[in-house]
Amino acid sequence: MIKYFLFILIQFIEDLLIGGFNALFFYLFPTAHPRCIGWWIIARWLQWLTFLWFSVGLIVLCSASYPSALIEFGDGLYYVKRQLIWSIIGLIQFNILIRLPIKLILRFAGYGMIGSVILLALTFFMGMSINGAVRWISIGPILLQPSEIVKPFLVLQSAIIFGMWNAAKPPKIKLFWIFIFVFVLISILLQPNLSTSSLCALILWLVALTAGVRWFYLNLITILGFLTALISLGLREYQRLRIISFLNPWANPTTTGYQLVQSLLAVGSGGLTGSGLSSSYQKLYFLPIQYTDFIFSVFAEEFGLLGSSFFIIFLLSYFTLGIIVILSNTSENRKVHRLLAFGSLVALIGQSILNIGVSIGILPTTGLPLPFFSYGGNSLLVNFFLSAILVRVAIETEKRDRLNIKSILGYPYKITKWVGKRIQKN
Repeated sequence: MIKYFLFILIQFIEDLLIGGFNALFFYLFPTAHPRCIGWWIIARWLQWLTFLWFSVGLIVLCSASYPSALIEFGDGLYYVKRQLIWSIIGLIQFNILIRLPIKLILRFAGYGMIGSVILLALTFFMGMSINGAVRWISIGPILLQPSEIVKPFLVLQSAIIFGMWNAAKPPKIKLFWIFIFVFVLISILLQPNLSTSSLCALILWLVALTAGVRWFYLNLITILGFLTALISLGLREYQRLRIISFLNPWANPTTTGYQLVQSLLAVGSGGLTGSGLSSSYQKLYFLPIQYTDFIFSVFAEEFGLLGSSFFIIFLLSYFTLGIIVILSNTSENRKVHRLLAFGSLVALIGQSILNIGVSIGILPTTGLPLPFFSYGGNSLLVNFFLSAILVRVAIETEKRDRLNIKSILGYPYKITKWVGKRIQKN
C-alpha cells in the first residue's frame, strides 16, 4: 500500500522539477493532460463538473459570508480565506484519490471506519458544544466534525459488506459491521443530529437495496429507523417544533418559524433574474446561518429563478452522469464498484436536494450543508472525497461495459428529426 503513495509522491516531485507549471496544471486539472488520454469521457465530465460546482460555490460563499465576517471579525473575507486553505487540501486529496486503484482505497475503508467511530465516541467525552449540539472535537485551531468525516467511509464499507452480502462470508463479520453501522447512527443521533443520522441511514438503506439484500431485512430496518426517529422527536422538543413550524411557519414568524420565513422571503424576493451577485438584502440582517445551512437562499435571491433553475439542471446533469457510471458497472464482478458510485452519488446529490428542499420550505429545517457551497472544511474534504470515488469508478469502468453515450444522446435528436419530418409532410 505504501509503495503506491511513494510512487505518486516521487512522480509528483519529478514532474514539478522537470515540467514546472505544466506539471502543476496536470495535478490540479488532470483531464487536460495527455497522461489522462485513456480516461472515459464521463470521468472527464464528472471531474470538470466537480471543479465547476466547487468554483461557483466559493463565489457564492464569498457573497453570503462577507457581511457576517465583516461584523464579527472585521474581515469580510474571513470565512473565504479559511475555505481556500481547506480547498487546497481538498484538491490535493482529490487528485491523489483519482490516481489510486479502487482496490487500494477499499483496503483503508475498515481502518477509516473504525477511526471515525473512535472520533464519534470521543465527542461524548471531549466534544465542543456549539448551539446546543456536541458535534465537534477541537484540536488546537482545527474543529473536527466526526459525523461528516464518517460519510465517505460509510459509503466505502457499506459497499464492501453489502456487495458481498450473499457470498460465503462468516456471519460474525457481517454482524460486526452491522453493529458498527448501528453504533454510528445512534452516536450521531445522540449528539443530537437527527438530519445527518437520517442521511447516513438513507445511504446505508439504499446501498443495501441496490446490493439485493432481502426485503425482510430492509423492512425491519425501516421500521426500527422510523421508531427511533419517533423516540428522538418525543424526547427533544426543538425537533418537534421544527416539524410543527415547517407545516405552518407563518404561525410563529418571529420564533419557531423565523428561519424558514426568512429563507422563503429571500428566495421569493429573487424574482426571475435575482438582485445580482453580492446584492442580497436578507443576508445582511435577517437570514440566519446564511453561509452554511441557508446559503441556497442567498443564491436564489441573488440569481433568481433562472439561476436556481440552472443549478437544478446542473445537479440533474451530475446525477445523470453518475447513473451512467452505475449502469456501466452492472456485471456481478463490478458490484462493489457500482455500489461505491451509487453511495457517493446519493451522498452528494441527496444532501443537495435535502438542503434545497429546506430552503424553499418543502422539507423540515435541518442542519445539512449544501455540498461545495456551505462553509466548512470537514464538509468540503468529504465532498471532494466522494466525488473522487465517483470519478475513479468511472475511470476503472471497463471499455466493453461502457454505455454508448453517442447513442443515448442521439435519441432526442432522432425523435426531433422524426417529428420535423412528420410536420413537413402534413
